[in-house]
Amino acid sequence: MCSTSPTAARLKVTPFLDLVLAWNVGISFGWFQSDSQATQIILMIIKAVAVIVLAIWMARSRTLIATVALGLIIGGAIGNAIDRFAYGAVVDFALFTSRSGARPSIGTYLTLPTSRLFAGVAALLYDSFLGVPAAKAH
Repeated sequence: MCSTSPTAARLKVTPFLDLVLAWNVGISFGWFQSDSQATQIILMIIKAVAVIVLAIWMARSRTLIATVALGLIIGGAIGNAIDRFAYGAVVDFALFTSRSGARPSIGTYLTLPTSRLFAGVAALLYDSFLGVPAAKAH
């Protein structure tokens, strides 16, 4: 999924959260791992198109929650793009794990930009399903 140096410092914060420096050359949850420059360029183009589409959606948004949610998603995508452009990978820092004994058995990495993406998607889903119905009628 994400690559970490064997000598990377690991700070145990809770039984299920470690802070550790890792590099993700794929997309969310390490999908489509590739060090290829062509793959990185394709991912950047897809991300740029997505940001443009989301910005248009945000400009037409009728609710504050949707506008903020789309801003969070766009900010997360741009943050990941900056990491990918500057480092060739997204910098991951938090490892959430399920521990069995002393070793993590499963886990997922998290970044600040990815946290924004997740929060934005959650807020957008909330607004879509539970938001004010009157605002959607216009």
